Amino acid sequence: MVPWRATPEGEVTDAVVEWYRRFAEGRPGAIVVEATGIRDVPSGPLLRIGHDRYVDGLRRLTRAVHEASGGRTRLLVQLIDFLAIKRRPPREKFLQRFLRVDDALRAHLRAHLPEHAPEPELPEPELRDALAERTDDELARLLPPRDHEALTMGHRERVTDTHLPHVRDLPQVLPGLFADAAERAVAAGFDGVELHYAHAYTMASFLSARNTRADGYGGDRAGRLRLPLEVHRAVRDRVGTGPLVGARFLGDEVIAGGSDLDDAIAFGRAFAAAGFDFLSISKGGKFEDAKQPRVGEAAYPYTGPSGHECMPTVKIDERGPFGRNVGLAAAIRAAVRADGHRTPVVTAGGISSPWQAETILEAGEADVVAAARQSLADPDFFRKIREGHGAEVRRCFFTNYCEGLDQKHRAVTCQRWDRAFDEPDPTGLRSADGKRRLVAPPWSGG
Repeated sequence: MVPWRATPEGEVTDAVVEWYRRFAEGRPGAIVVEATGIRDVPSGPLLRIGHDRYVDGLRRLTRAVHEASGGRTRLLVQLIDFLAIKRRPPREKFLQRFLRVDDALRAHLRAHLPEHAPEPELPEPELRDALAERTDDELARLLPPRDHEALTMGHRERVTDTHLPHVRDLPQVLPGLFADAAERAVAAGFDGVELHYAHAYTMASFLSARNTRADGYGGDRAGRLRLPLEVHRAVRDRVGTGPLVGARFLGDEVIAGGSDLDDAIAFGRAFAAAGFDFLSISKGGKFEDAKQPRVGEAAYPYTGPSGHECMPTVKIDERGPFGRNVGLAAAIRAAVRADGHRTPVVTAGGISSPWQAETILEAGEADVVAAARQSLADPDFFRKIREGHGAEVRRCFFTNYCEGLDQKHRAVTCQRWDRAFDEPDPTGLRSADGKRRLVAPPWSGG
């Protein structure tokens, strides 16, 4: 979970340390630290690991977790890369400044020239003015699809934009960046890394069936698997056999033309054969079906149908959120086992009770159960289960109160405890407006 507690430069803060210390007090088997950027580029209050200067702060974090858990909790960091995405611009500003008026636009206008449309040969200032006078429906017909998307959703780079040198060169650049980041993670005291191959980001986009790159890193499954396997190999070669190196990837993209469970099974078999230490399965969370953002805001990949499958709520449908995605992990695990590999498979999504988790494990649907929102609601979830206090678990309501805060890049908390000021708060940490506590209350039982 990304809690938006780092500095604007991506440094560890006291709030980051206390956030993870509190989870460690529940002594889960493992904690995966939030998506942490592998590049040394501005990315807001998201943790970064793209330079050696981040190691000391991350070491504070690993020491706090290992201390608070009594050494029982393994700590991994999730390594992420992402491409550029811009905020949705005001209509006039886009048409007058951001829209590229070039031969490609003029050719598109000639090919799609409806009655009363702007004359493609107009001088640039006049053509911009003429487009600005068109209705939104007319612009949807007149502008090339990517330009219209940039107007209505905000510009977003794709791994298929190989006309851009930095996108074209990703296969040459990313293995080294991930390996550098993993080396820093080990130096900071992490027990391993989780390669972020899921959701709307760079590596997931290489795996996607929508990846049509023609340079050997797209197209068929072998091409789409090539970079993820090369990244893993570079990381493993750099950190050796001691630290854990696994990946989180999608069991189903849940978008038109995207990868499905059959693809995910093939990916899981290839990852297991390559020696990944674990396979963590997620679902959806894509930009392609995201809700249109307001002007001045960026698209958020968890607002459409695929995003709702990634973080299902009690209102998603009559089936509800509970264990909704377990079947994906079970199918991938069965295929991996049939190949003779014992690679642990992690499942997640709407798992909130010890009985539910135990049923999944007993049925062989997964080897590890992960719980993000439930852990946020009750960081002592695991300890209560272990010590026989299951009835005292503070269960997640699955309203996605936390996800709503994440969407606005506000410090993420839980509606079950963030305003409980009458309960103990040894940290005294508060949100910027002072209205919410940033750390869950301690458990008085046990």
